Amino acid sequence: MVYKFSGRRRFLQTTALFSASLAASIARTRFVSASDESVEAIVVGSGFGGAVAALRLGKAGIKTLVLERGRRWPITSAQNTFATYRNPDGRSAWLNPTTVVYDPVPIDVYTGILERLDENGISVLCGAGVGGGSLVYNGMMYQPSRELFYRVFPHSIDYDELDKIYFPRVRSIVKLALLPQDILATSYYLSTRIFLEQATVAGLPNRLIDMALDWNIIRQEINGEKVPSAIIGEDWTGLNSGAKNSLDKNYLPQAEQTGNVEIMPLHIVTEITEVTGHGYRVFCNQINESGQIINSKSITCRYLFLAAGSMGTSKLLVKAKATGTLSRLNNYVGQGWAGNGDNLGSRSGLAKPTNPGQGGTGSGLIEHFDNPLGPISLESYATWNAPDGTLTSLGMVIPETSGSFEYNWATDSVKLNWPSESLAVKKILHTAAFTYNILDRKNANSTHHPQTETILGMQRPKSKASAATTPHPLGGAVLGKVCDLYGRVINYQGLYIVDGSLIPGSSACANPAFTIAALAERCMDRIIADIS
Repeated sequence: MVYKFSGRRRFLQTTALFSASLAASIARTRFVSASDESVEAIVVGSGFGGAVAALRLGKAGIKTLVLERGRRWPITSAQNTFATYRNPDGRSAWLNPTTVVYDPVPIDVYTGILERLDENGISVLCGAGVGGGSLVYNGMMYQPSRELFYRVFPHSIDYDELDKIYFPRVRSIVKLALLPQDILATSYYLSTRIFLEQATVAGLPNRLIDMALDWNIIRQEINGEKVPSAIIGEDWTGLNSGAKNSLDKNYLPQAEQTGNVEIMPLHIVTEITEVTGHGYRVFCNQINESGQIINSKSITCRYLFLAAGSMGTSKLLVKAKATGTLSRLNNYVGQGWAGNGDNLGSRSGLAKPTNPGQGGTGSGLIEHFDNPLGPISLESYATWNAPDGTLTSLGMVIPETSGSFEYNWATDSVKLNWPSESLAVKKILHTAAFTYNILDRKNANSTHHPQTETILGMQRPKSKASAATTPHPLGGAVLGKVCDLYGRVINYQGLYIVDGSLIPGSSACANPAFTIAALAERCMDRIIADIS
């Protein structure tokens, strides 16, 4: 891979970013006079929902275009596909002058792998590239329990069906596996062992979790046969060893191999409209790796599948309703959003060593479902620059779905509003603190007194006035509200939603990727039966 930087590119990109409104206006004028391309189906986005949709459409013989804003990220023989935490560059972030996780570092502006959206009251991390969020997530594929699932989803969705058909289907394609005991026994995974051992001492249920990782490659990292990646805490910006089983290694190539699916990277969808009697028109800008618009297109389709993630899909729909291009969307559009109840706990005062920056990308799980303030799960979480004697873990609760999206006519943009100071949001921290207090108290002794600091989201704010950051945006086009229980949008035949925007703010104390993929498989079985 050739990766070059230039001051001229930075200037051009900055100009483009700060001229978005003008560019959109010009592009729209061009679209109106341009001839449409046409295809039977379009999938917007290539994350978990989009990848599932693409494969099922391809296998059904339906000619399909997948429009993905980001680039492809193939693992190179030199094992240098991604930037690293230790040596960040433009590949680290989507069209941003600094890195977006951990301490900000100046970088060149480039179509990198991870975007941070700074919304009202919260910041959101989103993957960018062929494979969507699977490129940047921790690989934790956590199936929620039946009891907690029904605290979030309606009983008309059959959990047993998901458990017997759709979760196993996803598991077999993505190739999930538990952390092997020989790897767990190495010094690299000391932090995971301590995490589980301390949970046992505290009387908290704990276990290992299914991971979308190739453990044979992790062994090669340990043995010096692959570049160290997961074992040294790399994660958000990719694993150069290729250990992550991202969707560009399973669902998406299988979709392309049907001969019916074409993936078009570096295509940003800007607007969707209805075409009477013909389906839908999708407006998009083709960009280069500097983010400059090199072509503007309009493509019509009979079937349109929105899978741009909670943030992308919700913003497209809210804009379409406000501007009248999809005027029959109901008033639930843009509602029912939350960040999965994410919180981060940093425990200090533990006996050294803990090796907190090694042994990624997680694997340990604590399930404290009888917490009197509400159920919570905690997952071990490698933090590459954490000091020894500490442990970091991700917590997830079931939050209130009080976030909503709003269209701004002056800027022709959509913004998420999140009540960061509400009592309901603060309860997330109180719930986490209750569990951490048990962990700390039960593991204290005469020489060590663990204590935990908890924050909302998954990244420490730059200041007390800064918003929390979540990588798990959910909601905005919720099942049974904006669409039926199979993702079919109410009042719009041939328009479907198959991503995290379907989920009402929480995947039931679990990482959402597994649930999104299983629900998408369920939706696609019904949709394919309808349209075939």
